[in-house]
Amino acid sequence: MHVVVNAAQSVDGKLAARDREQLRISGAEDFDRVDRVRAAADAVLVGVGTVLADDPHLTLDEEDRRVERLRNGRSGHPARVVVDSSGRTPLDARVLDDAATTYILVSPGASAERREALAEAGAEVIVAESDDGERVGLASGMDALAERGIDRLMVEGGGEVIYSCFAAGLVDELHVYVGSMVIGGRDAPTLADGEGFDSAFPTLDLVGTERLDDGIVLSYEVDAAP
Repeated sequence: MHVVVNAAQSVDGKLAARDREQLRISGAEDFDRVDRVRAAADAVLVGVGTVLADDPHLTLDEEDRRVERLRNGRSGHPARVVVDSSGRTPLDARVLDDAATTYILVSPGASAERREALAEAGAEVIVAESDDGERVGLASGMDALAERGIDRLMVEGGGEVIYSCFAAGLVDELHVYVGSMVIGGRDAPTLADGEGFDSAFPTLDLVGTERLDDGIVLSYEVDAAP
């Protein structure tokens, strides 16, 4: 599976303000770029924190006539994937509508009651085995998605799930829009939250830059081994 991480951040590396409310960091030109990246993917992945904070739909703009071309003849929207260890996704979340297939990756520790409720709400629930049984095993989850025909996956955030993907050595590409703003705040989410690396940091190779709106897109190829 080819994994592409895409994010928008401030100059000081923040994805949102300290209250985790979504901010408009990029503009129309970058939104068009993100549409192209999303349309090229078989599925779009977010963490449950993003679902709880923003209630995203994670679909393409159906009124955009470019969608069919961007999808290279594939019908419908990319699938949606939520990393949700304990099954906290609200049963009325927009990602659970019938606009596209939705996979929810849960840990072995997620209750049978929550798994059943999510399945009844429209999701295909996948138990992703992990060493501790309490968190989603991303490698296991990716294998399960690949078995369902997901070859190219776009990861949209938030910071915890992006860090986890890097820590598991799963990321192939990273695209970061850096907007011309400073957010600040030690508790504001960053591009890669989580425990952080002490050594053996992921190796990034800068392969492209593009000026869009009032910011810049930095594109990297990633050495899979952290």
